[in-house]
Amino acid sequence: MAAKDDAGMSQQGSNGQPSPVLCLASASPRRRALLDSIGVPVEVVATNVDETPLPGERAAAYVERLARAKASAAVSHTTLPVLGSDTAVVLDGRILGKPLDEADAHAMLAALSGRSHEVLTGVAVIGPRGACACMVTTTVHMRVIEEDEIRRYWRTGEPQDKAGGYAIQGLASVFVERIHGSHSAVVGLPLFETAQLLSKQGVSVWSARL
Repeated sequence: MAAKDDAGMSQQGSNGQPSPVLCLASASPRRRALLDSIGVPVEVVATNVDETPLPGERAAAYVERLARAKASAAVSHTTLPVLGSDTAVVLDGRILGKPLDEADAHAMLAALSGRSHEVLTGVAVIGPRGACACMVTTTVHMRVIEEDEIRRYWRTGEPQDKAGGYAIQGLASVFVERIHGSHSAVVGLPLFETAQLLSKQGVSVWSARL
């Protein structure tokens, strides 16, 4: 259990590191790094949730449902407030998941090339005030991506576990011409909205820095 003072600030653990003030229901290093960037130390509980969309389920409902499901799955493993999140890349109403293989990644990036698509990120926090959630939509416009670039990008290994087959914070940043919305949401967690949800649950940002 994390040690906190009355204001919800993190105290130092026995190893000299800030004690967690939040449980992150995800093994994603990107989400953990984003929370660290706003001074929120976490403990990680990786959850195993079926991410198959329901028949006829819209992308917005899909990401919020999974965010809530991931947070709920971790509640019994911690005494801390729990954050769950899910991100989906959506093109023409179709959810693009993680590529199955090189051919699948190639098809995804070829479809995204020279076009705008949406990235939807759902966030849910379960804590003393129950469950609260939000969903953020960001529009991403890709420049034209050449066939050879797609092949070379696959060989870097980066797209293999990324929704839509690319990472905006990584090597694929050179494909992104512009975005409208939250850059951090495309990476995996909308920090402005996340900070608001955490505040409702008594979790302070910057707690690891104060």
